[in-house]
Amino acid sequence: MRGGEGKPGRSPKRQLNAGYVVGGLLMLLTYLVAQHFAVSSPNVVITEEPRIVDEVKSPGETVVSREVPQIVDNIKAPGETAVVSAEVPQIVDNIKAPGETENGKVVCNMEGRSDTCEVDGDVRTNGTALSVTLVPAASWPERHEWMINPYSRRFASLRKVTVTQLQDRAAAPPCTVTHDMPAVLFGIGGYAANYWHAYADILVPLFVASRRYHGEVTFLVSNIQFRPRWLVKYRAFLQGLSKYDLVDMDGDAQVRCFPRVTVGLRLDKELSIVPELVPGGRLSMADFTGFLREAYALPRGAAASLAREPEKKPRLLLIHRGHYRRILNEPEVARAAEEAGFEAVVTELRGGGDTPEGEVEQARVVNSFDVVLGLHGAGLTNAMFLPPGGVLIQVVPYGNMEDIARAEFSEPATDMGLRYLDYSVGAEESSLMETLGPEHPAVKDPASVHRSGWDKVFELYLAKQNVRINVTRFAPTLAQALDHLRRQ
Repeated sequence: MRGGEGKPGRSPKRQLNAGYVVGGLLMLLTYLVAQHFAVSSPNVVITEEPRIVDEVKSPGETVVSREVPQIVDNIKAPGETAVVSAEVPQIVDNIKAPGETENGKVVCNMEGRSDTCEVDGDVRTNGTALSVTLVPAASWPERHEWMINPYSRRFASLRKVTVTQLQDRAAAPPCTVTHDMPAVLFGIGGYAANYWHAYADILVPLFVASRRYHGEVTFLVSNIQFRPRWLVKYRAFLQGLSKYDLVDMDGDAQVRCFPRVTVGLRLDKELSIVPELVPGGRLSMADFTGFLREAYALPRGAAASLAREPEKKPRLLLIHRGHYRRILNEPEVARAAEEAGFEAVVTELRGGGDTPEGEVEQARVVNSFDVVLGLHGAGLTNAMFLPPGGVLIQVVPYGNMEDIARAEFSEPATDMGLRYLDYSVGAEESSLMETLGPEHPAVKDPASVHRSGWDKVFELYLAKQNVRINVTRFAPTLAQALDHLRRQ
């Protein structure tokens, strides 16, 4: 027999089985090692699509990433922010000195009303593409991209800015202009033609984004062609924040290099500031109005004090509206203010016109008063020019409009250091009683109008309503304003 010849040995069948066992063990060991490194390494991504999802979400929704390295921290207490970082190791808010940055970082906040990104490192902008690119000092495992609306309300229709973290340095466009200061990129479209929105949506958020740089910042502005006079009108404000010429991003063919670029403006509170959310240090609305007095050279830094000057008549400005939402008995209201102890003046404020001189002049006119009184509307924005300790009296139109009116002016005025008072118009003081009749739902059941949606609310209570103030009923509000000035 062949098996009996020479030394005894294993059969070919057993040798084959042993080979299968050893091979299987090696394959299992290789798989376990690979899985260990895939889980432990932050640079390994298990994904089918490398691009970050950037659809516009409704309030309360979150931005979801298909990528493993991205940090998404969207479970926050009220007032906190969600941070989306393109880097795993750190989220830092300090500007790096040249050469100090390693691979740089992109930190994007996509919670609340606004989308913003802080891009820190070797940052390059391209106006033609409306893009901001972070260039790595060394290679990164992946390319990341975000689409950011440069306006503070993300649902406003503006061209978006593409923010990219490159994977390879060699793919970066070469710099044609190099800046040694940071930049803030924002758009001026949206609702900026409205005076309240100009301040609430752009100027206050821009102050928050750039005040920390003490003028050493460049503004990159998009959407200028749609509102060319806007930047002219607010020139004094912008020059108070930046020592440098702004850049029209829509027509800029340069590749500009910066150590940091803030993309978009953040709106955390209507016409106000949340101090603890300010990057680089705390700021408040009192700081903002102080900046306005400085930028516009407003002479008065304190309202009239009847405690120190009991014989002085404080000045009250009654804002005249020339179209809808008018106070039909303005002369009677002005006389009631005079009888209460004020010097009353009725004037129309048109948002300063389209010139910087007009804006500054209007601010100085308002600064000469101690009290601003007017029906709910953008004109009340002028209260920010009042000296600290002044009073804002808002007449709230009929129709359950208190929440809307107070959200836009009550807390902002208080944050500015003003005394806020309001007077809610009754049905008998509203022109709707005469034009629609007492049985119309707008008069009889305002809640039903609110359930119909904002368009109906605006049409009936803001666009078609005038008021005739009952001065007897209004007298206690005037007395409260005077009493506030007596106690200063």
